[in-house]
Amino acid sequence: MEVNDPSKDEWRRNVLLLKIGGGDSINLAGIAHDLADFRDSVCVVHGANALRDDLAGRLGVEKQVLTSVSGYTSVYTDKQLMDVMLMAYSGLRNKRLVELLQMNGVNAVGLTGLDGALVRGKRNQGIRVRQGGKTLIKRDLSGKPVGVNRKLLGLLLDSGFTPVVTMPLIDENNVAVNSENDDVVAVLNQVLEADVVVHLIEAPGILEDHEDPGSVIPRIPRAELAEREKRVHGRMRRKLLALRRLTERASTRVVVADGRRENPLADALAGRGTVIL
Repeated sequence: MEVNDPSKDEWRRNVLLLKIGGGDSINLAGIAHDLADFRDSVCVVHGANALRDDLAGRLGVEKQVLTSVSGYTSVYTDKQLMDVMLMAYSGLRNKRLVELLQMNGVNAVGLTGLDGALVRGKRNQGIRVRQGGKTLIKRDLSGKPVGVNRKLLGLLLDSGFTPVVTMPLIDENNVAVNSENDDVVAVLNQVLEADVVVHLIEAPGILEDHEDPGSVIPRIPRAELAEREKRVHGRMRRKLLALRRLTERASTRVVVADGRRENPLADALAGRGTVIL
């Protein structure tokens, strides 16, 4: 990828990297309202898993969740599910979010990793899973983000636009692939070097007890993430892995906060949630 001269990157002075979860109770209108008063450069990454699952059910497309032998879960993405993802992520959720931002005076541009090869991924060789007492290799349309089109990202931010990024990515064969948005945030931050990364989720923050919403951990030293990752399972284990990778490569302040609040972003920036130091 072409690399711009850092001295010309005006947006690098103050950058917010915002990841919006894909749950159906996330307050998108509140987030858009908060961003209307934000004067620094912003890059948004969003999910749409609830919308994907709803559309898949209505279209009769079965969703399969795989658990690797190492304990990480992922959605098995075949061609049918990829079509549903294109409708849910880059279609409905992305364009409705762009619409909301524009209504609040934020000049947003909706993109997938495919568009302009914004986020390049490398196709997974397969996921090792246990089924019927056997270890099997499952291959699908999924991959890991490995690079960002810095020229395109810089062009948008330098020109005052707010990129709104979602699935799918583009792999080494220029094919659409699914990936984890938390990993996309990490690879984007290698270019953005954001002052703060905010994750808005359907919980008050990272919980000590996932069944107790009152058990929010207010502060987590980054050195503790690896140990905490070993003690959890499923989606939270993958999230902690991505947060650990993010904080290993940058001194960025990370906040994991509740995306359901009236002012989700404003509250997160005020430290209401879990701050990773």
